[in-house]
Amino acid sequence: MQAISTSPSRALEFGIYRDGDNNLDSVQSATIGQAVSTSERRDDIEFTVEDTTSRKGLERAGHLRTESYRIADGSIDDAKVSPAHNMSNRTDLAHFVARTLDNAERTHAKATWVDLVDHGGGDGGGLQSKSGDIMRADDIAGAISDGVAEHARKHPEDSGRHVDGVVANQCLMSTLAFASGLSHAGVQYLAASPETMLAPGVPSTVAGDVADHLNDPGAMAHAMVNDVMRTRYDAGDGDRFGPAAAFDVIDLDPKRIADMNTKVKTLNDALVGAAKDPGERREIREDARSVDGMVRFPEGHGLPWRADRSAISLYDTLASDKRLDPEVRSDAADAEKSVQNIVLAHRESRDFEPFDDASYRDAVGPNVHFPLTKGQIDPWAPSISETDNAFFRSVDGKKLDHALA
Repeated sequence: MQAISTSPSRALEFGIYRDGDNNLDSVQSATIGQAVSTSERRDDIEFTVEDTTSRKGLERAGHLRTESYRIADGSIDDAKVSPAHNMSNRTDLAHFVARTLDNAERTHAKATWVDLVDHGGGDGGGLQSKSGDIMRADDIAGAISDGVAEHARKHPEDSGRHVDGVVANQCLMSTLAFASGLSHAGVQYLAASPETMLAPGVPSTVAGDVADHLNDPGAMAHAMVNDVMRTRYDAGDGDRFGPAAAFDVIDLDPKRIADMNTKVKTLNDALVGAAKDPGERREIREDARSVDGMVRFPEGHGLPWRADRSAISLYDTLASDKRLDPEVRSDAADAEKSVQNIVLAHRESRDFEPFDDASYRDAVGPNVHFPLTKGQIDPWAPSISETDNAFFRSVDGKKLDHALA
């Protein structure tokens, strides 16, 4: 058993896992500066950082490496530089999670959160490797579970500690599938956007929102959402932009997630049955098509997430369509309610200026992959697969695809 030194108690250990081996290296590094500034004001928060970067930092610019350290009380401590890690590797993420939990035990932190900073791709996953592949969503959740287990093996006296929340500072990671996967990994909350995010993205100040509301999840969620949606970054020439067109905090309570999975599966099976009638199939497809997919900007037409639709908006549309069989409408209403029950807070833009004033007024919670053409089913497979996850399989997603697409 590895010994843990003692230090002053803190409210929150906040891990920042930043993969900067790509075009976001410079701009997303702002999250590190935000963490330093936050720690200068907040002695109740410590940051555990793993930053793969080639920008000027602990070493010269232009040399790709991984920098690991802690940020506390405005200072950087325990700094270590190593050859660049593969940040999209499940084992690497698991080791980082374990190290964050080790630090949480050392500081007697009341809560532990992990912020994943990189490119993301919805149910396809996130944390982009150098080859362009994306770490599967289920592997991200699995890595967190592995890291918790690693910490418990090394420190059985602290075996009850877990990751309380995940911030996905990545595009499109507010999804039913990712929420389900994280819940099974023992995570309690997911803070993420259902749409593409503009880097630097989620400000590290959200750590303060968590620390301020440890015993009030609703207040915590609303503070985090407001923090993200009110943030403005300087675009130059006097212009400023927000990082997200929409943002959610999701409750991953196992009972709520299990109910959501059950209700979505029931609806999917009902839709498969209804689609055997050509008229109902046409009506279901019309309803789904009326709910725009994400990536609502002109340059996004070639991206694969056009079939990622707001689950609440989609299910509400189906439930309200009097042309459909009453059982289908009832199942859609139940599915909609089950998804609403996992959303602690959300906020959306009616006209998001960076995306040509595109409206996101129906982006009121997590997305669900709901393709209507065969070309929308995993168009970038095998590098990115939105159907290669446990949730999709458990809710009969493949059967629904065959019935509607």
